[in-house]
Amino acid sequence: MPGDDDFELWLGRIGAKDRSVGQTLARARRAGGVASARGRRFTGAAIGRGAGVGRVLGASQRMTGLRARRVIVKARIVKLGGKGMAAAAHLRYLQRDGTTREGERGALYGADVDRVDGKAFLARGQGDRHQFRFIVAPEDGAEYDDLKPLVRRLMSQAEKDLGTRLDWVAVDHFNTGHPHSHVMLRGVDERGKDLVIARDYLTQGLRSRAEELVSLDLGPRTTHEIMAAQDREIGQERFTGIDRRLLREANGDRQLMVTTSDPREHALRIGRLRTLERLGLASEGKAGQWTLDPDLEPTLRQMGERGDIIRTLNRELREAGIARPPQDHALFDSGDPSAKPIIGRLVATGLSDEHRDRRYMIIDGIDGRSHYADIGEDQSVHAKGTILRLSPRPAEVRTVDRTVAAIASEHDGKYSVDIHLRHDPAMSESGAQAHVRRLEAMRRSIGRPERLADGTWQVGSDHLADALAHEQRQGLKAPVIIETLSHQPLEQLPAHDGETWLDRQLTAATPVPLQRGFGAEVRGAMQQRRQWLVDQQLAEGEEGVTRYRRNMLQLLQRRELDRVISGIEQDTGLAHRQPHADAPIEGVYRRAVQVGDRRYALIEHAQEFSLVPWRPVLERAVGKSVSGVMRGEGISWTIGTRARGLGIS
Repeated sequence: MPGDDDFELWLGRIGAKDRSVGQTLARARRAGGVASARGRRFTGAAIGRGAGVGRVLGASQRMTGLRARRVIVKARIVKLGGKGMAAAAHLRYLQRDGTTREGERGALYGADVDRVDGKAFLARGQGDRHQFRFIVAPEDGAEYDDLKPLVRRLMSQAEKDLGTRLDWVAVDHFNTGHPHSHVMLRGVDERGKDLVIARDYLTQGLRSRAEELVSLDLGPRTTHEIMAAQDREIGQERFTGIDRRLLREANGDRQLMVTTSDPREHALRIGRLRTLERLGLASEGKAGQWTLDPDLEPTLRQMGERGDIIRTLNRELREAGIARPPQDHALFDSGDPSAKPIIGRLVATGLSDEHRDRRYMIIDGIDGRSHYADIGEDQSVHAKGTILRLSPRPAEVRTVDRTVAAIASEHDGKYSVDIHLRHDPAMSESGAQAHVRRLEAMRRSIGRPERLADGTWQVGSDHLADALAHEQRQGLKAPVIIETLSHQPLEQLPAHDGETWLDRQLTAATPVPLQRGFGAEVRGAMQQRRQWLVDQQLAEGEEGVTRYRRNMLQLLQRRELDRVISGIEQDTGLAHRQPHADAPIEGVYRRAVQVGDRRYALIEHAQEFSLVPWRPVLERAVGKSVSGVMRGEGISWTIGTRARGLGIS
């Protein structure tokens, strides 16, 4: 999300707890600010509420011992804009089904009540500039029957540290191996002013407060707990605390000798080095000298992520009742230049990173493999069983960018709809408006080009480089293009009385290749569909060869459209009016209507209605007057009055 500030909070090395710790914590509780350190580079980390507390708690944390309970806190600042649709989507996902211990829907709670109205919380924050989001994950979260009291005490302590009442909601998740809580905090203080929290408090203070509370609740870690956690690290295929200690003691050439006098630590390090040796990330030389791989840390982090992906794939396929061998599991890497599109049915979607709202899809492909795909921040909703095509999003300059650059270069770096129409009389106004929308999207993404007060755009000589930068940024946010091939699941397609994806494959000059797994299921469905078409006299089969009527797809489309129109007439009492090319369309947009794999907009006018091609932007105009002209497959829409309306092609 552009403009977000992300903080990944991880635990550092912890020392022994002694009398000075209590003195330091006492000072932290009384702290109201810290004078700037002389000679220290300015970072802005101490600007905002909680600066002094965060600084002192961060220092005290380095003196706590191995027996202290550990908590991971992730903090994110999200800039809000528009109608807050992204915030609403995030809240809906946090409250999704299957997140409680009983597998029920997650319930929002607040400081004083166990059930909070999420819509009311979002409404209160409608005008907020930003929002804070936290994930609080105690290492020993499974020991808690209920995380609500812990979160409430933590947020109460945060109010004292920050010197203001806080407006927040939270939800607890128990659907992973590590119970955790999500907290959404409005970005305003008790007076309605912007709430600015010091980075020191976000990155250190809040975590330290959480660790204090968990240590009070559960007591210090026992020797058995500490040793068990350390032993688990020896064989893990991810970056661990032992790896961190090994890197810290290695020289500039990544070489080290295991010379610690602590027998326990010596055994841990040797055991871990043997695991790294097996993974090809460490090698033993003469006299017990070890050399670590230069890319040890990033490689182990990638291995950890891949392990998480494999576990996610196995879990989702198992829950869907789909059996695929491990060798048929695949990671769809949209960043790989050789990556090809994948086609298959949607098995599951979920959040790969709940903190950053990054999502994944599991696709059971027609190539016989099950694919895990990172789809970034894509917010589109697809039902399980939907047949999709996923393609890498290319980061390249578009024709519209070259057109804008060419026109601006001949008009003193200026671009507008009027300039475009004078430059190219053959261009339609709706076509020029599409160029303006592209410029507006670039401005929101990278801050360029500049829009002048009169609506004209100041386009730089490096506009094509800016366009490429915009595409690259969009590729990071949404690396995959998702195309719906069939809204209906495969089992409903063979006998569906309307055009289907199977029909398009049967009549295609080059149908997609079908292999094992889901591909074999599609092959069987196509055979059933072929027989259904013959029975409907839409095709003829003779000696193993099937001939389809030339207008078969159009006939199937018309059948289903007529059936849907008849149903709307019966439900509403309105008469259908067929829209015509180049004729004006006016009325009130009511809703989207799905007809097979096509979506139409229902436009109501007087005692009649029309179904016309739908566009996503129309969802902002439900119940509003719209007008436009139908040209081919598209419509140039105006929402509201023409003077103030929004033109959409």
